[in-house]
Amino acid sequence: MFLNKFQLPFFALFVIGLFSLSGCSTNKMIAKKVSKEFKNSTVIKQYQVGFALYNMEDKKMIFEKDAEKYFTPASNTKLYTFFASLKMLPEQMPALKYVERNDSLIFWGTGDPSFLQFAVKDKSAYNFLQASNKKLFFAPGRYSGPFFGDGWSWDDYDYYYQPEITEMPIMDNMVTSTYLGPRKINISPKVFEHCFEVDSSKTKGGFQVTRDFLTNHFKYPLVDVKPGYNQQNPYKTSIQTTVEVLSDTLHKSVGVVKMKIPSNAKTLPGAKRDSVLKHMMLPSDNFIAEHLLLVCSDQLGDTLSTTKAIQHITKTYLSFLPDKVKWADGSGLSRQNLFTPRDNIYLLDSIYHLVNNREKLFDMLPAGGKSGTLRNAYPKTDQPFVYGKTGSLGGVHNQSGYVLTKKGKTYIYSFMNNNFNKPTAEVRAEMVRIMTYIHDNF
Repeated sequence: MFLNKFQLPFFALFVIGLFSLSGCSTNKMIAKKVSKEFKNSTVIKQYQVGFALYNMEDKKMIFEKDAEKYFTPASNTKLYTFFASLKMLPEQMPALKYVERNDSLIFWGTGDPSFLQFAVKDKSAYNFLQASNKKLFFAPGRYSGPFFGDGWSWDDYDYYYQPEITEMPIMDNMVTSTYLGPRKINISPKVFEHCFEVDSSKTKGGFQVTRDFLTNHFKYPLVDVKPGYNQQNPYKTSIQTTVEVLSDTLHKSVGVVKMKIPSNAKTLPGAKRDSVLKHMMLPSDNFIAEHLLLVCSDQLGDTLSTTKAIQHITKTYLSFLPDKVKWADGSGLSRQNLFTPRDNIYLLDSIYHLVNNREKLFDMLPAGGKSGTLRNAYPKTDQPFVYGKTGSLGGVHNQSGYVLTKKGKTYIYSFMNNNFNKPTAEVRAEMVRIMTYIHDNF
């Protein structure tokens, strides 16, 4: 038999009321002290800052500073891709779609980024294709979008953090150069070896490989290579390049066939989803993030489309957010993305309950002073008090995640800094100072 509130003794009601008031009073006290830290900060006054702090236990927002305003999120966008992947993808990624017809094996890409990816190192698709005794044919056409995301910087084409988007990504869609000798480098995949040449006009400075914008023409200077040298350059993608890289990697011929994916196509299971998500979040891998949205799109039909995936996710799963998101890509490279700090809070709360395993979730996120992109932001430690996602572009530096306090509380926070012209290190240091203050005092 349960007592209702009218049957409880007066003393019990009094105690419940005290606890309720205590929680409310504590939140107000925290809000007042955090507000003072922001007001007294001479650094924060110099640019646009949005901040929100949320009490998970009370399910209440403790403090907000321009939390309803929109900010460029940079790689905080990956939190949305992370959420979408948890909602839409099976525990094992779909590596390929395929059919067998007589003496042929015809396969379609799913956008799966894990095919021989340098960190995940998944060989599911590789082993499957390599072991087949049938003739191999790649059927392109599921993805017809641009090789760069909406709002990306075209002049970053030669940097490791901006490889192109394809339906059948292989080895990060990048060429890796490593030290082989004083003036020798090893090139992988080997099929690109003939695309490299020495630029004899450059005989001074450091060793750096560069690529032409529209072709796979790579150059390097006539200087010594230092031991430990390792560089990744995105290669220019095309159907022909995909087939050549596949053939070279598999050591067998791969043809091309024009064929729509049939309804009876089988799915080859690949890498574990959560492993791929962890490799996206810790180093903030843009390549994985972009292609995860294509894999989400694969769950919806025949077409691989970033736009289609985002529209579906926003409409189906993000109606609980207080502000309408402007979401353009999976990685946050695009300045078209606009999110509010309080949206990030509600998303992180949903992620926390969706994973439903605190240790597992925190293992998948950068940890302050210990791992990922937060490793060097906070003092080195084996007991981090911040777990979350960073986000950086020119004039943009953000952190959103979970902060653990000395009093045993767990709060969700979103700290967004935009439009500053001072060194990022100064912005980061002020953010760390305030988050450390919250950890130490509450």
